[in-house]
Amino acid sequence: MSAHLSPFDLPRENPNMRPFAARALCLLTMFAIVIAPTAAIGQGSKQNYERWQTLTKRINQPIFADKVDPNWSESSEGSFWYQVLTSDDAFHYIIVDPEKKTRNEAFDHDQLASLLASELGQDAASSKPNLKLRSLSFDTEFTKARFEFGKRKWQFVLPAGPLSEVDSRERDRADSDAVETLPANRQVQRSRDGGDRTQIQFENRTAESLRYKWVTPTGEYREYGRVAPQKTASISTFEGHSWILESPSGSIVAAFVADVWQSLARIDADTPQPKPLRNLTKRSARAGRSSQSRSPDNSWQVAFENHNVVLTSTASDARAVLTTGGDDKNGFAGRVWWSPDSRSFVVMKTEKVDVRTIPIVQAAPKGSIHSELHTVNYAKPGDAMDHPRPVLFRVNENEIAETTVTMIDDSLFPNPYSIGDFQWHDDSTSFSFLYNERGHQTLRVISVDAESAEPRAMIDEQSETFVCYSHKTFLRRIDATNEAIWMSERSGWNHLYLIDQASGEVKNAITHGDWVVRGVEHVDEANRQIWLTVSGIDKNQDPYHRHLIRVNFDGSDLVRLTRGDGDHAWGFSPQRRYLVDSYSRVDLPPVTELRDAETGELVVELEKADASELLKTGWQFPERFVAKGRDGETDIHGIIIRPTDFDASKKYPVLEAIYAGPHSAFVPKQFGRHSSLVEMAELGFVVVKIDGMGTSHRSKAFHDVCWQNLGDSGFADRIAWMKAAAIDRPEMDLSRVGIWGGSAGGQSAMRALIAHGDFYHAAVADCGCHDNRVDKRWWNEQWMGYPIGAHYAEQSNVTQAHRLQGDLMLIVGEMDQNVDPATTMQVVDALVKADKDFELLVMPGVGHGAASHPYAHRRQADFFIRKLWKNEPRF
Repeated sequence: MSAHLSPFDLPRENPNMRPFAARALCLLTMFAIVIAPTAAIGQGSKQNYERWQTLTKRINQPIFADKVDPNWSESSEGSFWYQVLTSDDAFHYIIVDPEKKTRNEAFDHDQLASLLASELGQDAASSKPNLKLRSLSFDTEFTKARFEFGKRKWQFVLPAGPLSEVDSRERDRADSDAVETLPANRQVQRSRDGGDRTQIQFENRTAESLRYKWVTPTGEYREYGRVAPQKTASISTFEGHSWILESPSGSIVAAFVADVWQSLARIDADTPQPKPLRNLTKRSARAGRSSQSRSPDNSWQVAFENHNVVLTSTASDARAVLTTGGDDKNGFAGRVWWSPDSRSFVVMKTEKVDVRTIPIVQAAPKGSIHSELHTVNYAKPGDAMDHPRPVLFRVNENEIAETTVTMIDDSLFPNPYSIGDFQWHDDSTSFSFLYNERGHQTLRVISVDAESAEPRAMIDEQSETFVCYSHKTFLRRIDATNEAIWMSERSGWNHLYLIDQASGEVKNAITHGDWVVRGVEHVDEANRQIWLTVSGIDKNQDPYHRHLIRVNFDGSDLVRLTRGDGDHAWGFSPQRRYLVDSYSRVDLPPVTELRDAETGELVVELEKADASELLKTGWQFPERFVAKGRDGETDIHGIIIRPTDFDASKKYPVLEAIYAGPHSAFVPKQFGRHSSLVEMAELGFVVVKIDGMGTSHRSKAFHDVCWQNLGDSGFADRIAWMKAAAIDRPEMDLSRVGIWGGSAGGQSAMRALIAHGDFYHAAVADCGCHDNRVDKRWWNEQWMGYPIGAHYAEQSNVTQAHRLQGDLMLIVGEMDQNVDPATTMQVVDALVKADKDFELLVMPGVGHGAASHPYAHRRQADFFIRKLWKNEPRF
């Protein structure tokens, strides 16, 4: 019976019915209020959907003072300036002097705004809030500023004036030595993107022709031209792009960063010779030795002909074919690793196999009414793999045809998933490489003697479950002391160890404790120190918060360089003297500090972000919540998100956004709008996101839950967490729980209804990898192991489809090349055979992540409104 029944819908013929009709109408109205609380808060209504659709726009309010992008001074190490948008909706410009521990406005904001308005004939009052200066720069002593405003260029003497317009013609007066020039850098820098188009003029006052080269953001040099002695060459570029000038001998004689208001880059006897890009010299030299086919002393050249190895003397042009029998199925190719002394080199001989292909049919390709078949290379678990083997060549300098060729005995590396990270040791007596055994339970560093070609295990890492090679490996060889730095979970926590390369013994643990190393930031071999990203080091903080530490190679003198309660991100000053550190949480906007990079001590607080405008929209900080997991002891962390019109007196279905990929953890830790989660909440749900056991960045035992057990997905922890949260949060209605996820999350979403259909009631699985035997090889063998065992079938959503309880929606992208679309259709087949009801949405022409398509996104929302609110969407 409709809750919208009106008196005009009742029979009118019999007037004796009118009192009864009135009483009936009253009862019906009361009945409608009892059985249809959904209408009271509009879940599923057109108005509710409009709020959902406009959520992103409504919460796109500025967060003030949330970013600090430092512009470091060339002459004063540590001094810098930055631009910040403050709560008065105005841009302010800040100068920081670490030596004085000061943070001050660069100039009188109001004074400059008034002067600019006067010069431009504008109203000063209206100009002040919009003072955004383009191409701003300061002189080295911070006594004056130059910038572009109103399409004109200006100079302003700090802090209060005067203001003067810069005569752009000054830059073209080459006859005047007094003209101001672009300052030369003492350190080569990488280019930064995002600047305005400008020009740079290289004025060569030396006696040599100079090559000018652009420095890419990744540190490569790309030549663009030459400038003759006593000549000027111009080139179009962008503000912030870095350029170097090289002499004929290849040395760098000058470095500049382009600017919009100074274009003249003068190179003369007084120009400082810059230091090269830091941390690249040694790495580049080693890369050159290993990647080039020419020997380090340029005496020899290696080439591949008909899948065999050919060696040529560059001095005599004598050549020899060193191998025979190579073919396209088992031959020599790829990189050449030369020893530093040019006497030996290593190449790989690889036995190749055919790679599996999968067919993908595009039903409606653009411009055709006929379907189109696509074939994609797609290796699956258990498939045969290429088998590489290293071969050592010892060059005979007198008769190259007699060069020794030795296939290295592979008894220590018999079944490679991969062989890589080759490196000759500095004394050329041996080389080593990283062997990752298929099944990922063994990871070895193999060292090979250059004279005998005998291999030995320099480092031997083994696990009863898995070695997380894809995300928890680090190897740094230190030949000067015959040591290596190695990452391992052997203690039950991810840490670093100092290894003796000769014996393979552990000299000492560099880090230890019930916390984890997340990554290596920087290694200083000379001072035997290492900088690390870690988490879990603060017992009173979220164990996923990232911090920066420094520690000596021997494990002593561990220094905390970040402190605040939050997830940290940082950047160093050019000489690594200071640290700009920003930290935040989902419930704390960013706090940015300047810290001493040596001691970690706070120098000055720079900014505290202000999210007040965002909060005015009804958006709320996600709530952090911690509860015990399945074992009653381990803390499980997650967040709770409520709609912007949240009413504490109402009950809401609970929706979980799931992704349980073992390669990482997925609950947001940094401040953000988290629009995708809030958007789902906006339809009338309490949304949760949880990291259960089996995900990463905790202990080895926590991670190992996923081993040959991806179907677990941490559900026992997730359910315990939600039950604990609902005790003090009556708005969470656990009689109506839904779950959605994509890819591995899609696999988990369906698994929730298979293994825990008594708790979860509705699920949307988007492009799920429902059967680990059908999905990509690297992902599944890393966590499910090799060879393929019965556990693969036991955890397949296909083989377990008959156990499904609750309401399921499957979404699949027809053109998905990440997860084979066939796995979803195999689930469909199994559900049909099991006589299970479900919904299926196939998205033609769409790839992986099909649920992000606007149509599929809306259909997913409709599904949860129907199943958890029992309403027709958009009523």
